[in-house]
Amino acid sequence: MPAPASHAGRTNDTCRSCHQAAAAEKAPVLNLVAAKVDKAPVLDATVEDAWAKAKPITIHVNGGINKSETDVTMKALYTQDTVYFLAQYKDPTESSKRQPWQKQQDGTWKQLPANPNYEDKFALQWSIGGTIKGFNEQGCATTCHATTPGRDRPLKYTNAEGELGDIWHVKSVRTLPVGQIDDQYLDSDSKAGDAGRKSDPKTGGGYADNKKEGQATPVYGLPNNKPASPYYILDSEKVPFDDSKYKAGDEVPGIVTTALQGDRGDISAKGVWKDGVWTLEWSRKLVTGGKTDIQFDDLKKEYLFGAAVFDNAQIGHAVQYGVTKLTFE
Repeated sequence: MPAPASHAGRTNDTCRSCHQAAAAEKAPVLNLVAAKVDKAPVLDATVEDAWAKAKPITIHVNGGINKSETDVTMKALYTQDTVYFLAQYKDPTESSKRQPWQKQQDGTWKQLPANPNYEDKFALQWSIGGTIKGFNEQGCATTCHATTPGRDRPLKYTNAEGELGDIWHVKSVRTLPVGQIDDQYLDSDSKAGDAGRKSDPKTGGGYADNKKEGQATPVYGLPNNKPASPYYILDSEKVPFDDSKYKAGDEVPGIVTTALQGDRGDISAKGVWKDGVWTLEWSRKLVTGGKTDIQFDDLKKEYLFGAAVFDNAQIGHAVQYGVTKLTFE
């Protein structure tokens, strides 16, 4: 079902009815089976022999700000203590130009706006302990709120205290360059800046905007103050910004990043865009002990998730209508 041009004035019930209709009379439930292996795959975003044992499933996603539509092929493997995932989907363009600084003809600097200067992203949302009511039938749709009193944009949060989701947020500019997926979570808070969507605790690392309050230029540059690309600066390689090194039209990355430490850095990953296809490969311990992590502590159980593809989008993503259950062979 095509997404409407505007979601203004639409209630949560409207969201659910549209999402349900888009998936036919009953939202589909897919089954991703994790195959047991002795030797783990290498996280290099290539499909090596280890993945031959895993059975693929196809998750269709559509909608979002860029009216994107694609099929996500997923596989899963596990070892004694770790689970591994592979996802591939078509995307005609790699979007990595996330709000860079650009030198203007008059010598001043301008940070380009998020629309259309953003990054490709991918996400899974899990229902921790089956706490999110309606998730088993409608997946992520049950936590999407097109309108919230006093708020000016669509938001995500669960609908009751105690409902908790785990979000694995692939950010192609902010976290993939340091080999990670951003580990986040979802609660019932509708008042915070990003409402219920929050980040797991960290002890260090992470990404930050390459700017200083009240300063209309970048703070750091790439090594030797080389113009972008890439459109991120590794914290270990950043150098003080030197305006004299750039000419009009040159760009400087808007993000400085380093590996996350602590609970927020639980998920290791590698992602590559090539020839119109994103290939993502990642892993996480079956059991982390984190309060805002889903725990795969009983391999006889089913664990439900929904998938989303962000085609150069902040929040207006393409979504899976229905839900997928992860089971272990």
